[in-house]
Amino acid sequence: MTRPMTMAERMLAAHAGLDEVVPGQLVECDVDLVLANDVTAPMALRTFRELGATRVFDRDRVCLVPDHYVPNKDIRSAEQAKLVRDFAHEQGVSHYWEAGRAGIEHALLPEQGVVGPGDLVIGADSHTCTYGALGAFATGVGSTDAGVALATGRAWFKVPETVRVEVTGALAAGVCAKDVILHVIGLLGVDGALYQSIEFAGSAMRALSMEGRMTVSNMAVEAGAKAGLFEVDDVAREWLSGRCERPYVEVHPDADAACARRVAIDAADVVPCVAWPHLPSNVRPAADSRDVAIDQALIGSCTNGRIEDLRVAASVLAGRRVAPGVRCIVIPATPAISRQCMDEGLAAVFLDAGCVLSTPTCGPCLGGHMGVLAAGERCVSTTNRNFVGRMGDPASEVYLAGPAVAAASAVAGHIALPDDLD
Repeated sequence: MTRPMTMAERMLAAHAGLDEVVPGQLVECDVDLVLANDVTAPMALRTFRELGATRVFDRDRVCLVPDHYVPNKDIRSAEQAKLVRDFAHEQGVSHYWEAGRAGIEHALLPEQGVVGPGDLVIGADSHTCTYGALGAFATGVGSTDAGVALATGRAWFKVPETVRVEVTGALAAGVCAKDVILHVIGLLGVDGALYQSIEFAGSAMRALSMEGRMTVSNMAVEAGAKAGLFEVDDVAREWLSGRCERPYVEVHPDADAACARRVAIDAADVVPCVAWPHLPSNVRPAADSRDVAIDQALIGSCTNGRIEDLRVAASVLAGRRVAPGVRCIVIPATPAISRQCMDEGLAAVFLDAGCVLSTPTCGPCLGGHMGVLAAGERCVSTTNRNFVGRMGDPASEVYLAGPAVAAASAVAGHIALPDDLD
C-alpha cells in the first residue's frame, strides 16, 4: 500500500512512473505540454539548438504563444516574434497562434482545450500555475529548462510540500475571486508557500466559476507557490465537456494526506480589497483606500481578462464616463472573448464610457506597451504584480484589485467601490 498523497504528489508520481513520492524528493518526469511566449521562447530555442536537437519531442505537445509584445511594439519585439514564428513553422508546431488568433497564453490554452486535468505542464512564464484551476500540475520554469523539455519532453522537479487553504461559507455580494486570492496572499505573504503546492478547497472555493478559479490559481505564485490546485468537480466537468482535445485523468488527494500547513478562512472575512505598492501581500480593504487618486485603470491580463471579469466591469461602467484625467484600458484576454464583448454589447459600453479597448495582449501588465506608466503615476490594475517599476517608471505605483473596483475607480478618479458611484 502506498502512502497517502496530495494532488501534487500524485501527479508527479504518475509522470515519473513511480508508485509514490515524498516531499523533497527529486524526480524526472514526462511532461504533457511545454509552453513559451515571445519573450521567453527565444532563449529556450537557443538552448534547444545548443543541445544539438533538430526536432521537438512532440509537435502536438509544444505551445508557442506570442502575447507579451504583440502586436509588435518595436523592431526588437518584432525580431523576437519572428524567431518564434519561424521555429513554429520549421517544426510544424500544431499549437502556435499568430497575432489575430493568439490571446494571452494563460487564458488561451484552457479556452482552446489544450490543457486538461491530470496534465503536467511546464511553461517559461511564472503564471503557468493558472492551469491548476483545471486540476493540472502546471508550473513556471526558466527558459533553459523549457529548452531542454522542447527537445526531450522531460523535466526534473523537487516534490513540493502542500499547503491546504480551505475557504468555507459564502462570499458576500460584491466579493470576487480576486479578493479571495489577495486575502490569501495577504495572510501567507509573498514567500508563505515558497516552493510548495497550494490546494484550494472549501465550500466558497467550490462555488467559484472556472473563470474565478483560474484567477485564484493564477496568483498562487505570488505567495511563492509552485502550483495552485483545485480538485475537478461538476463545475469543472461541465466547463471541460466538449472542450479538451485529449482524454483527461482526474487526480484527487487522499483525505489523510500530510500537509505542511492548513489554513482555514471564513468567507465572511473576505472583503473587496486592494494590494498596495509594492507587494501583492500588502493588502488593505478597498474601503480604506479611497484617498488614493489614480491616473490609469487597467482591466484585463491573464488574471482578470476573461468574459466574466469584463461583464462585471461593464456593469459598473454602463451609463457612466471615465473621470477626466484618467485613462481606462480594457484588454480582453483572447479573440473569442473580444468577440463575446462585441456580441453582448460590452464593447459599446467600454467605448461609450471613454475606455481604450485593446486587442488581446499582455502589454501593460509587464510595462511593455499599451499603458506604460510615467514617473509619479498611479494605476489600479486587475493584473497580478505590483512590484517597483512593474508597469513603467520605478517612481510609478500599481494597486491590484478586482474588475469591479478597477472600473469604479476609473469613474471616480480614485480607488472606489461600485457603491460609491452616483
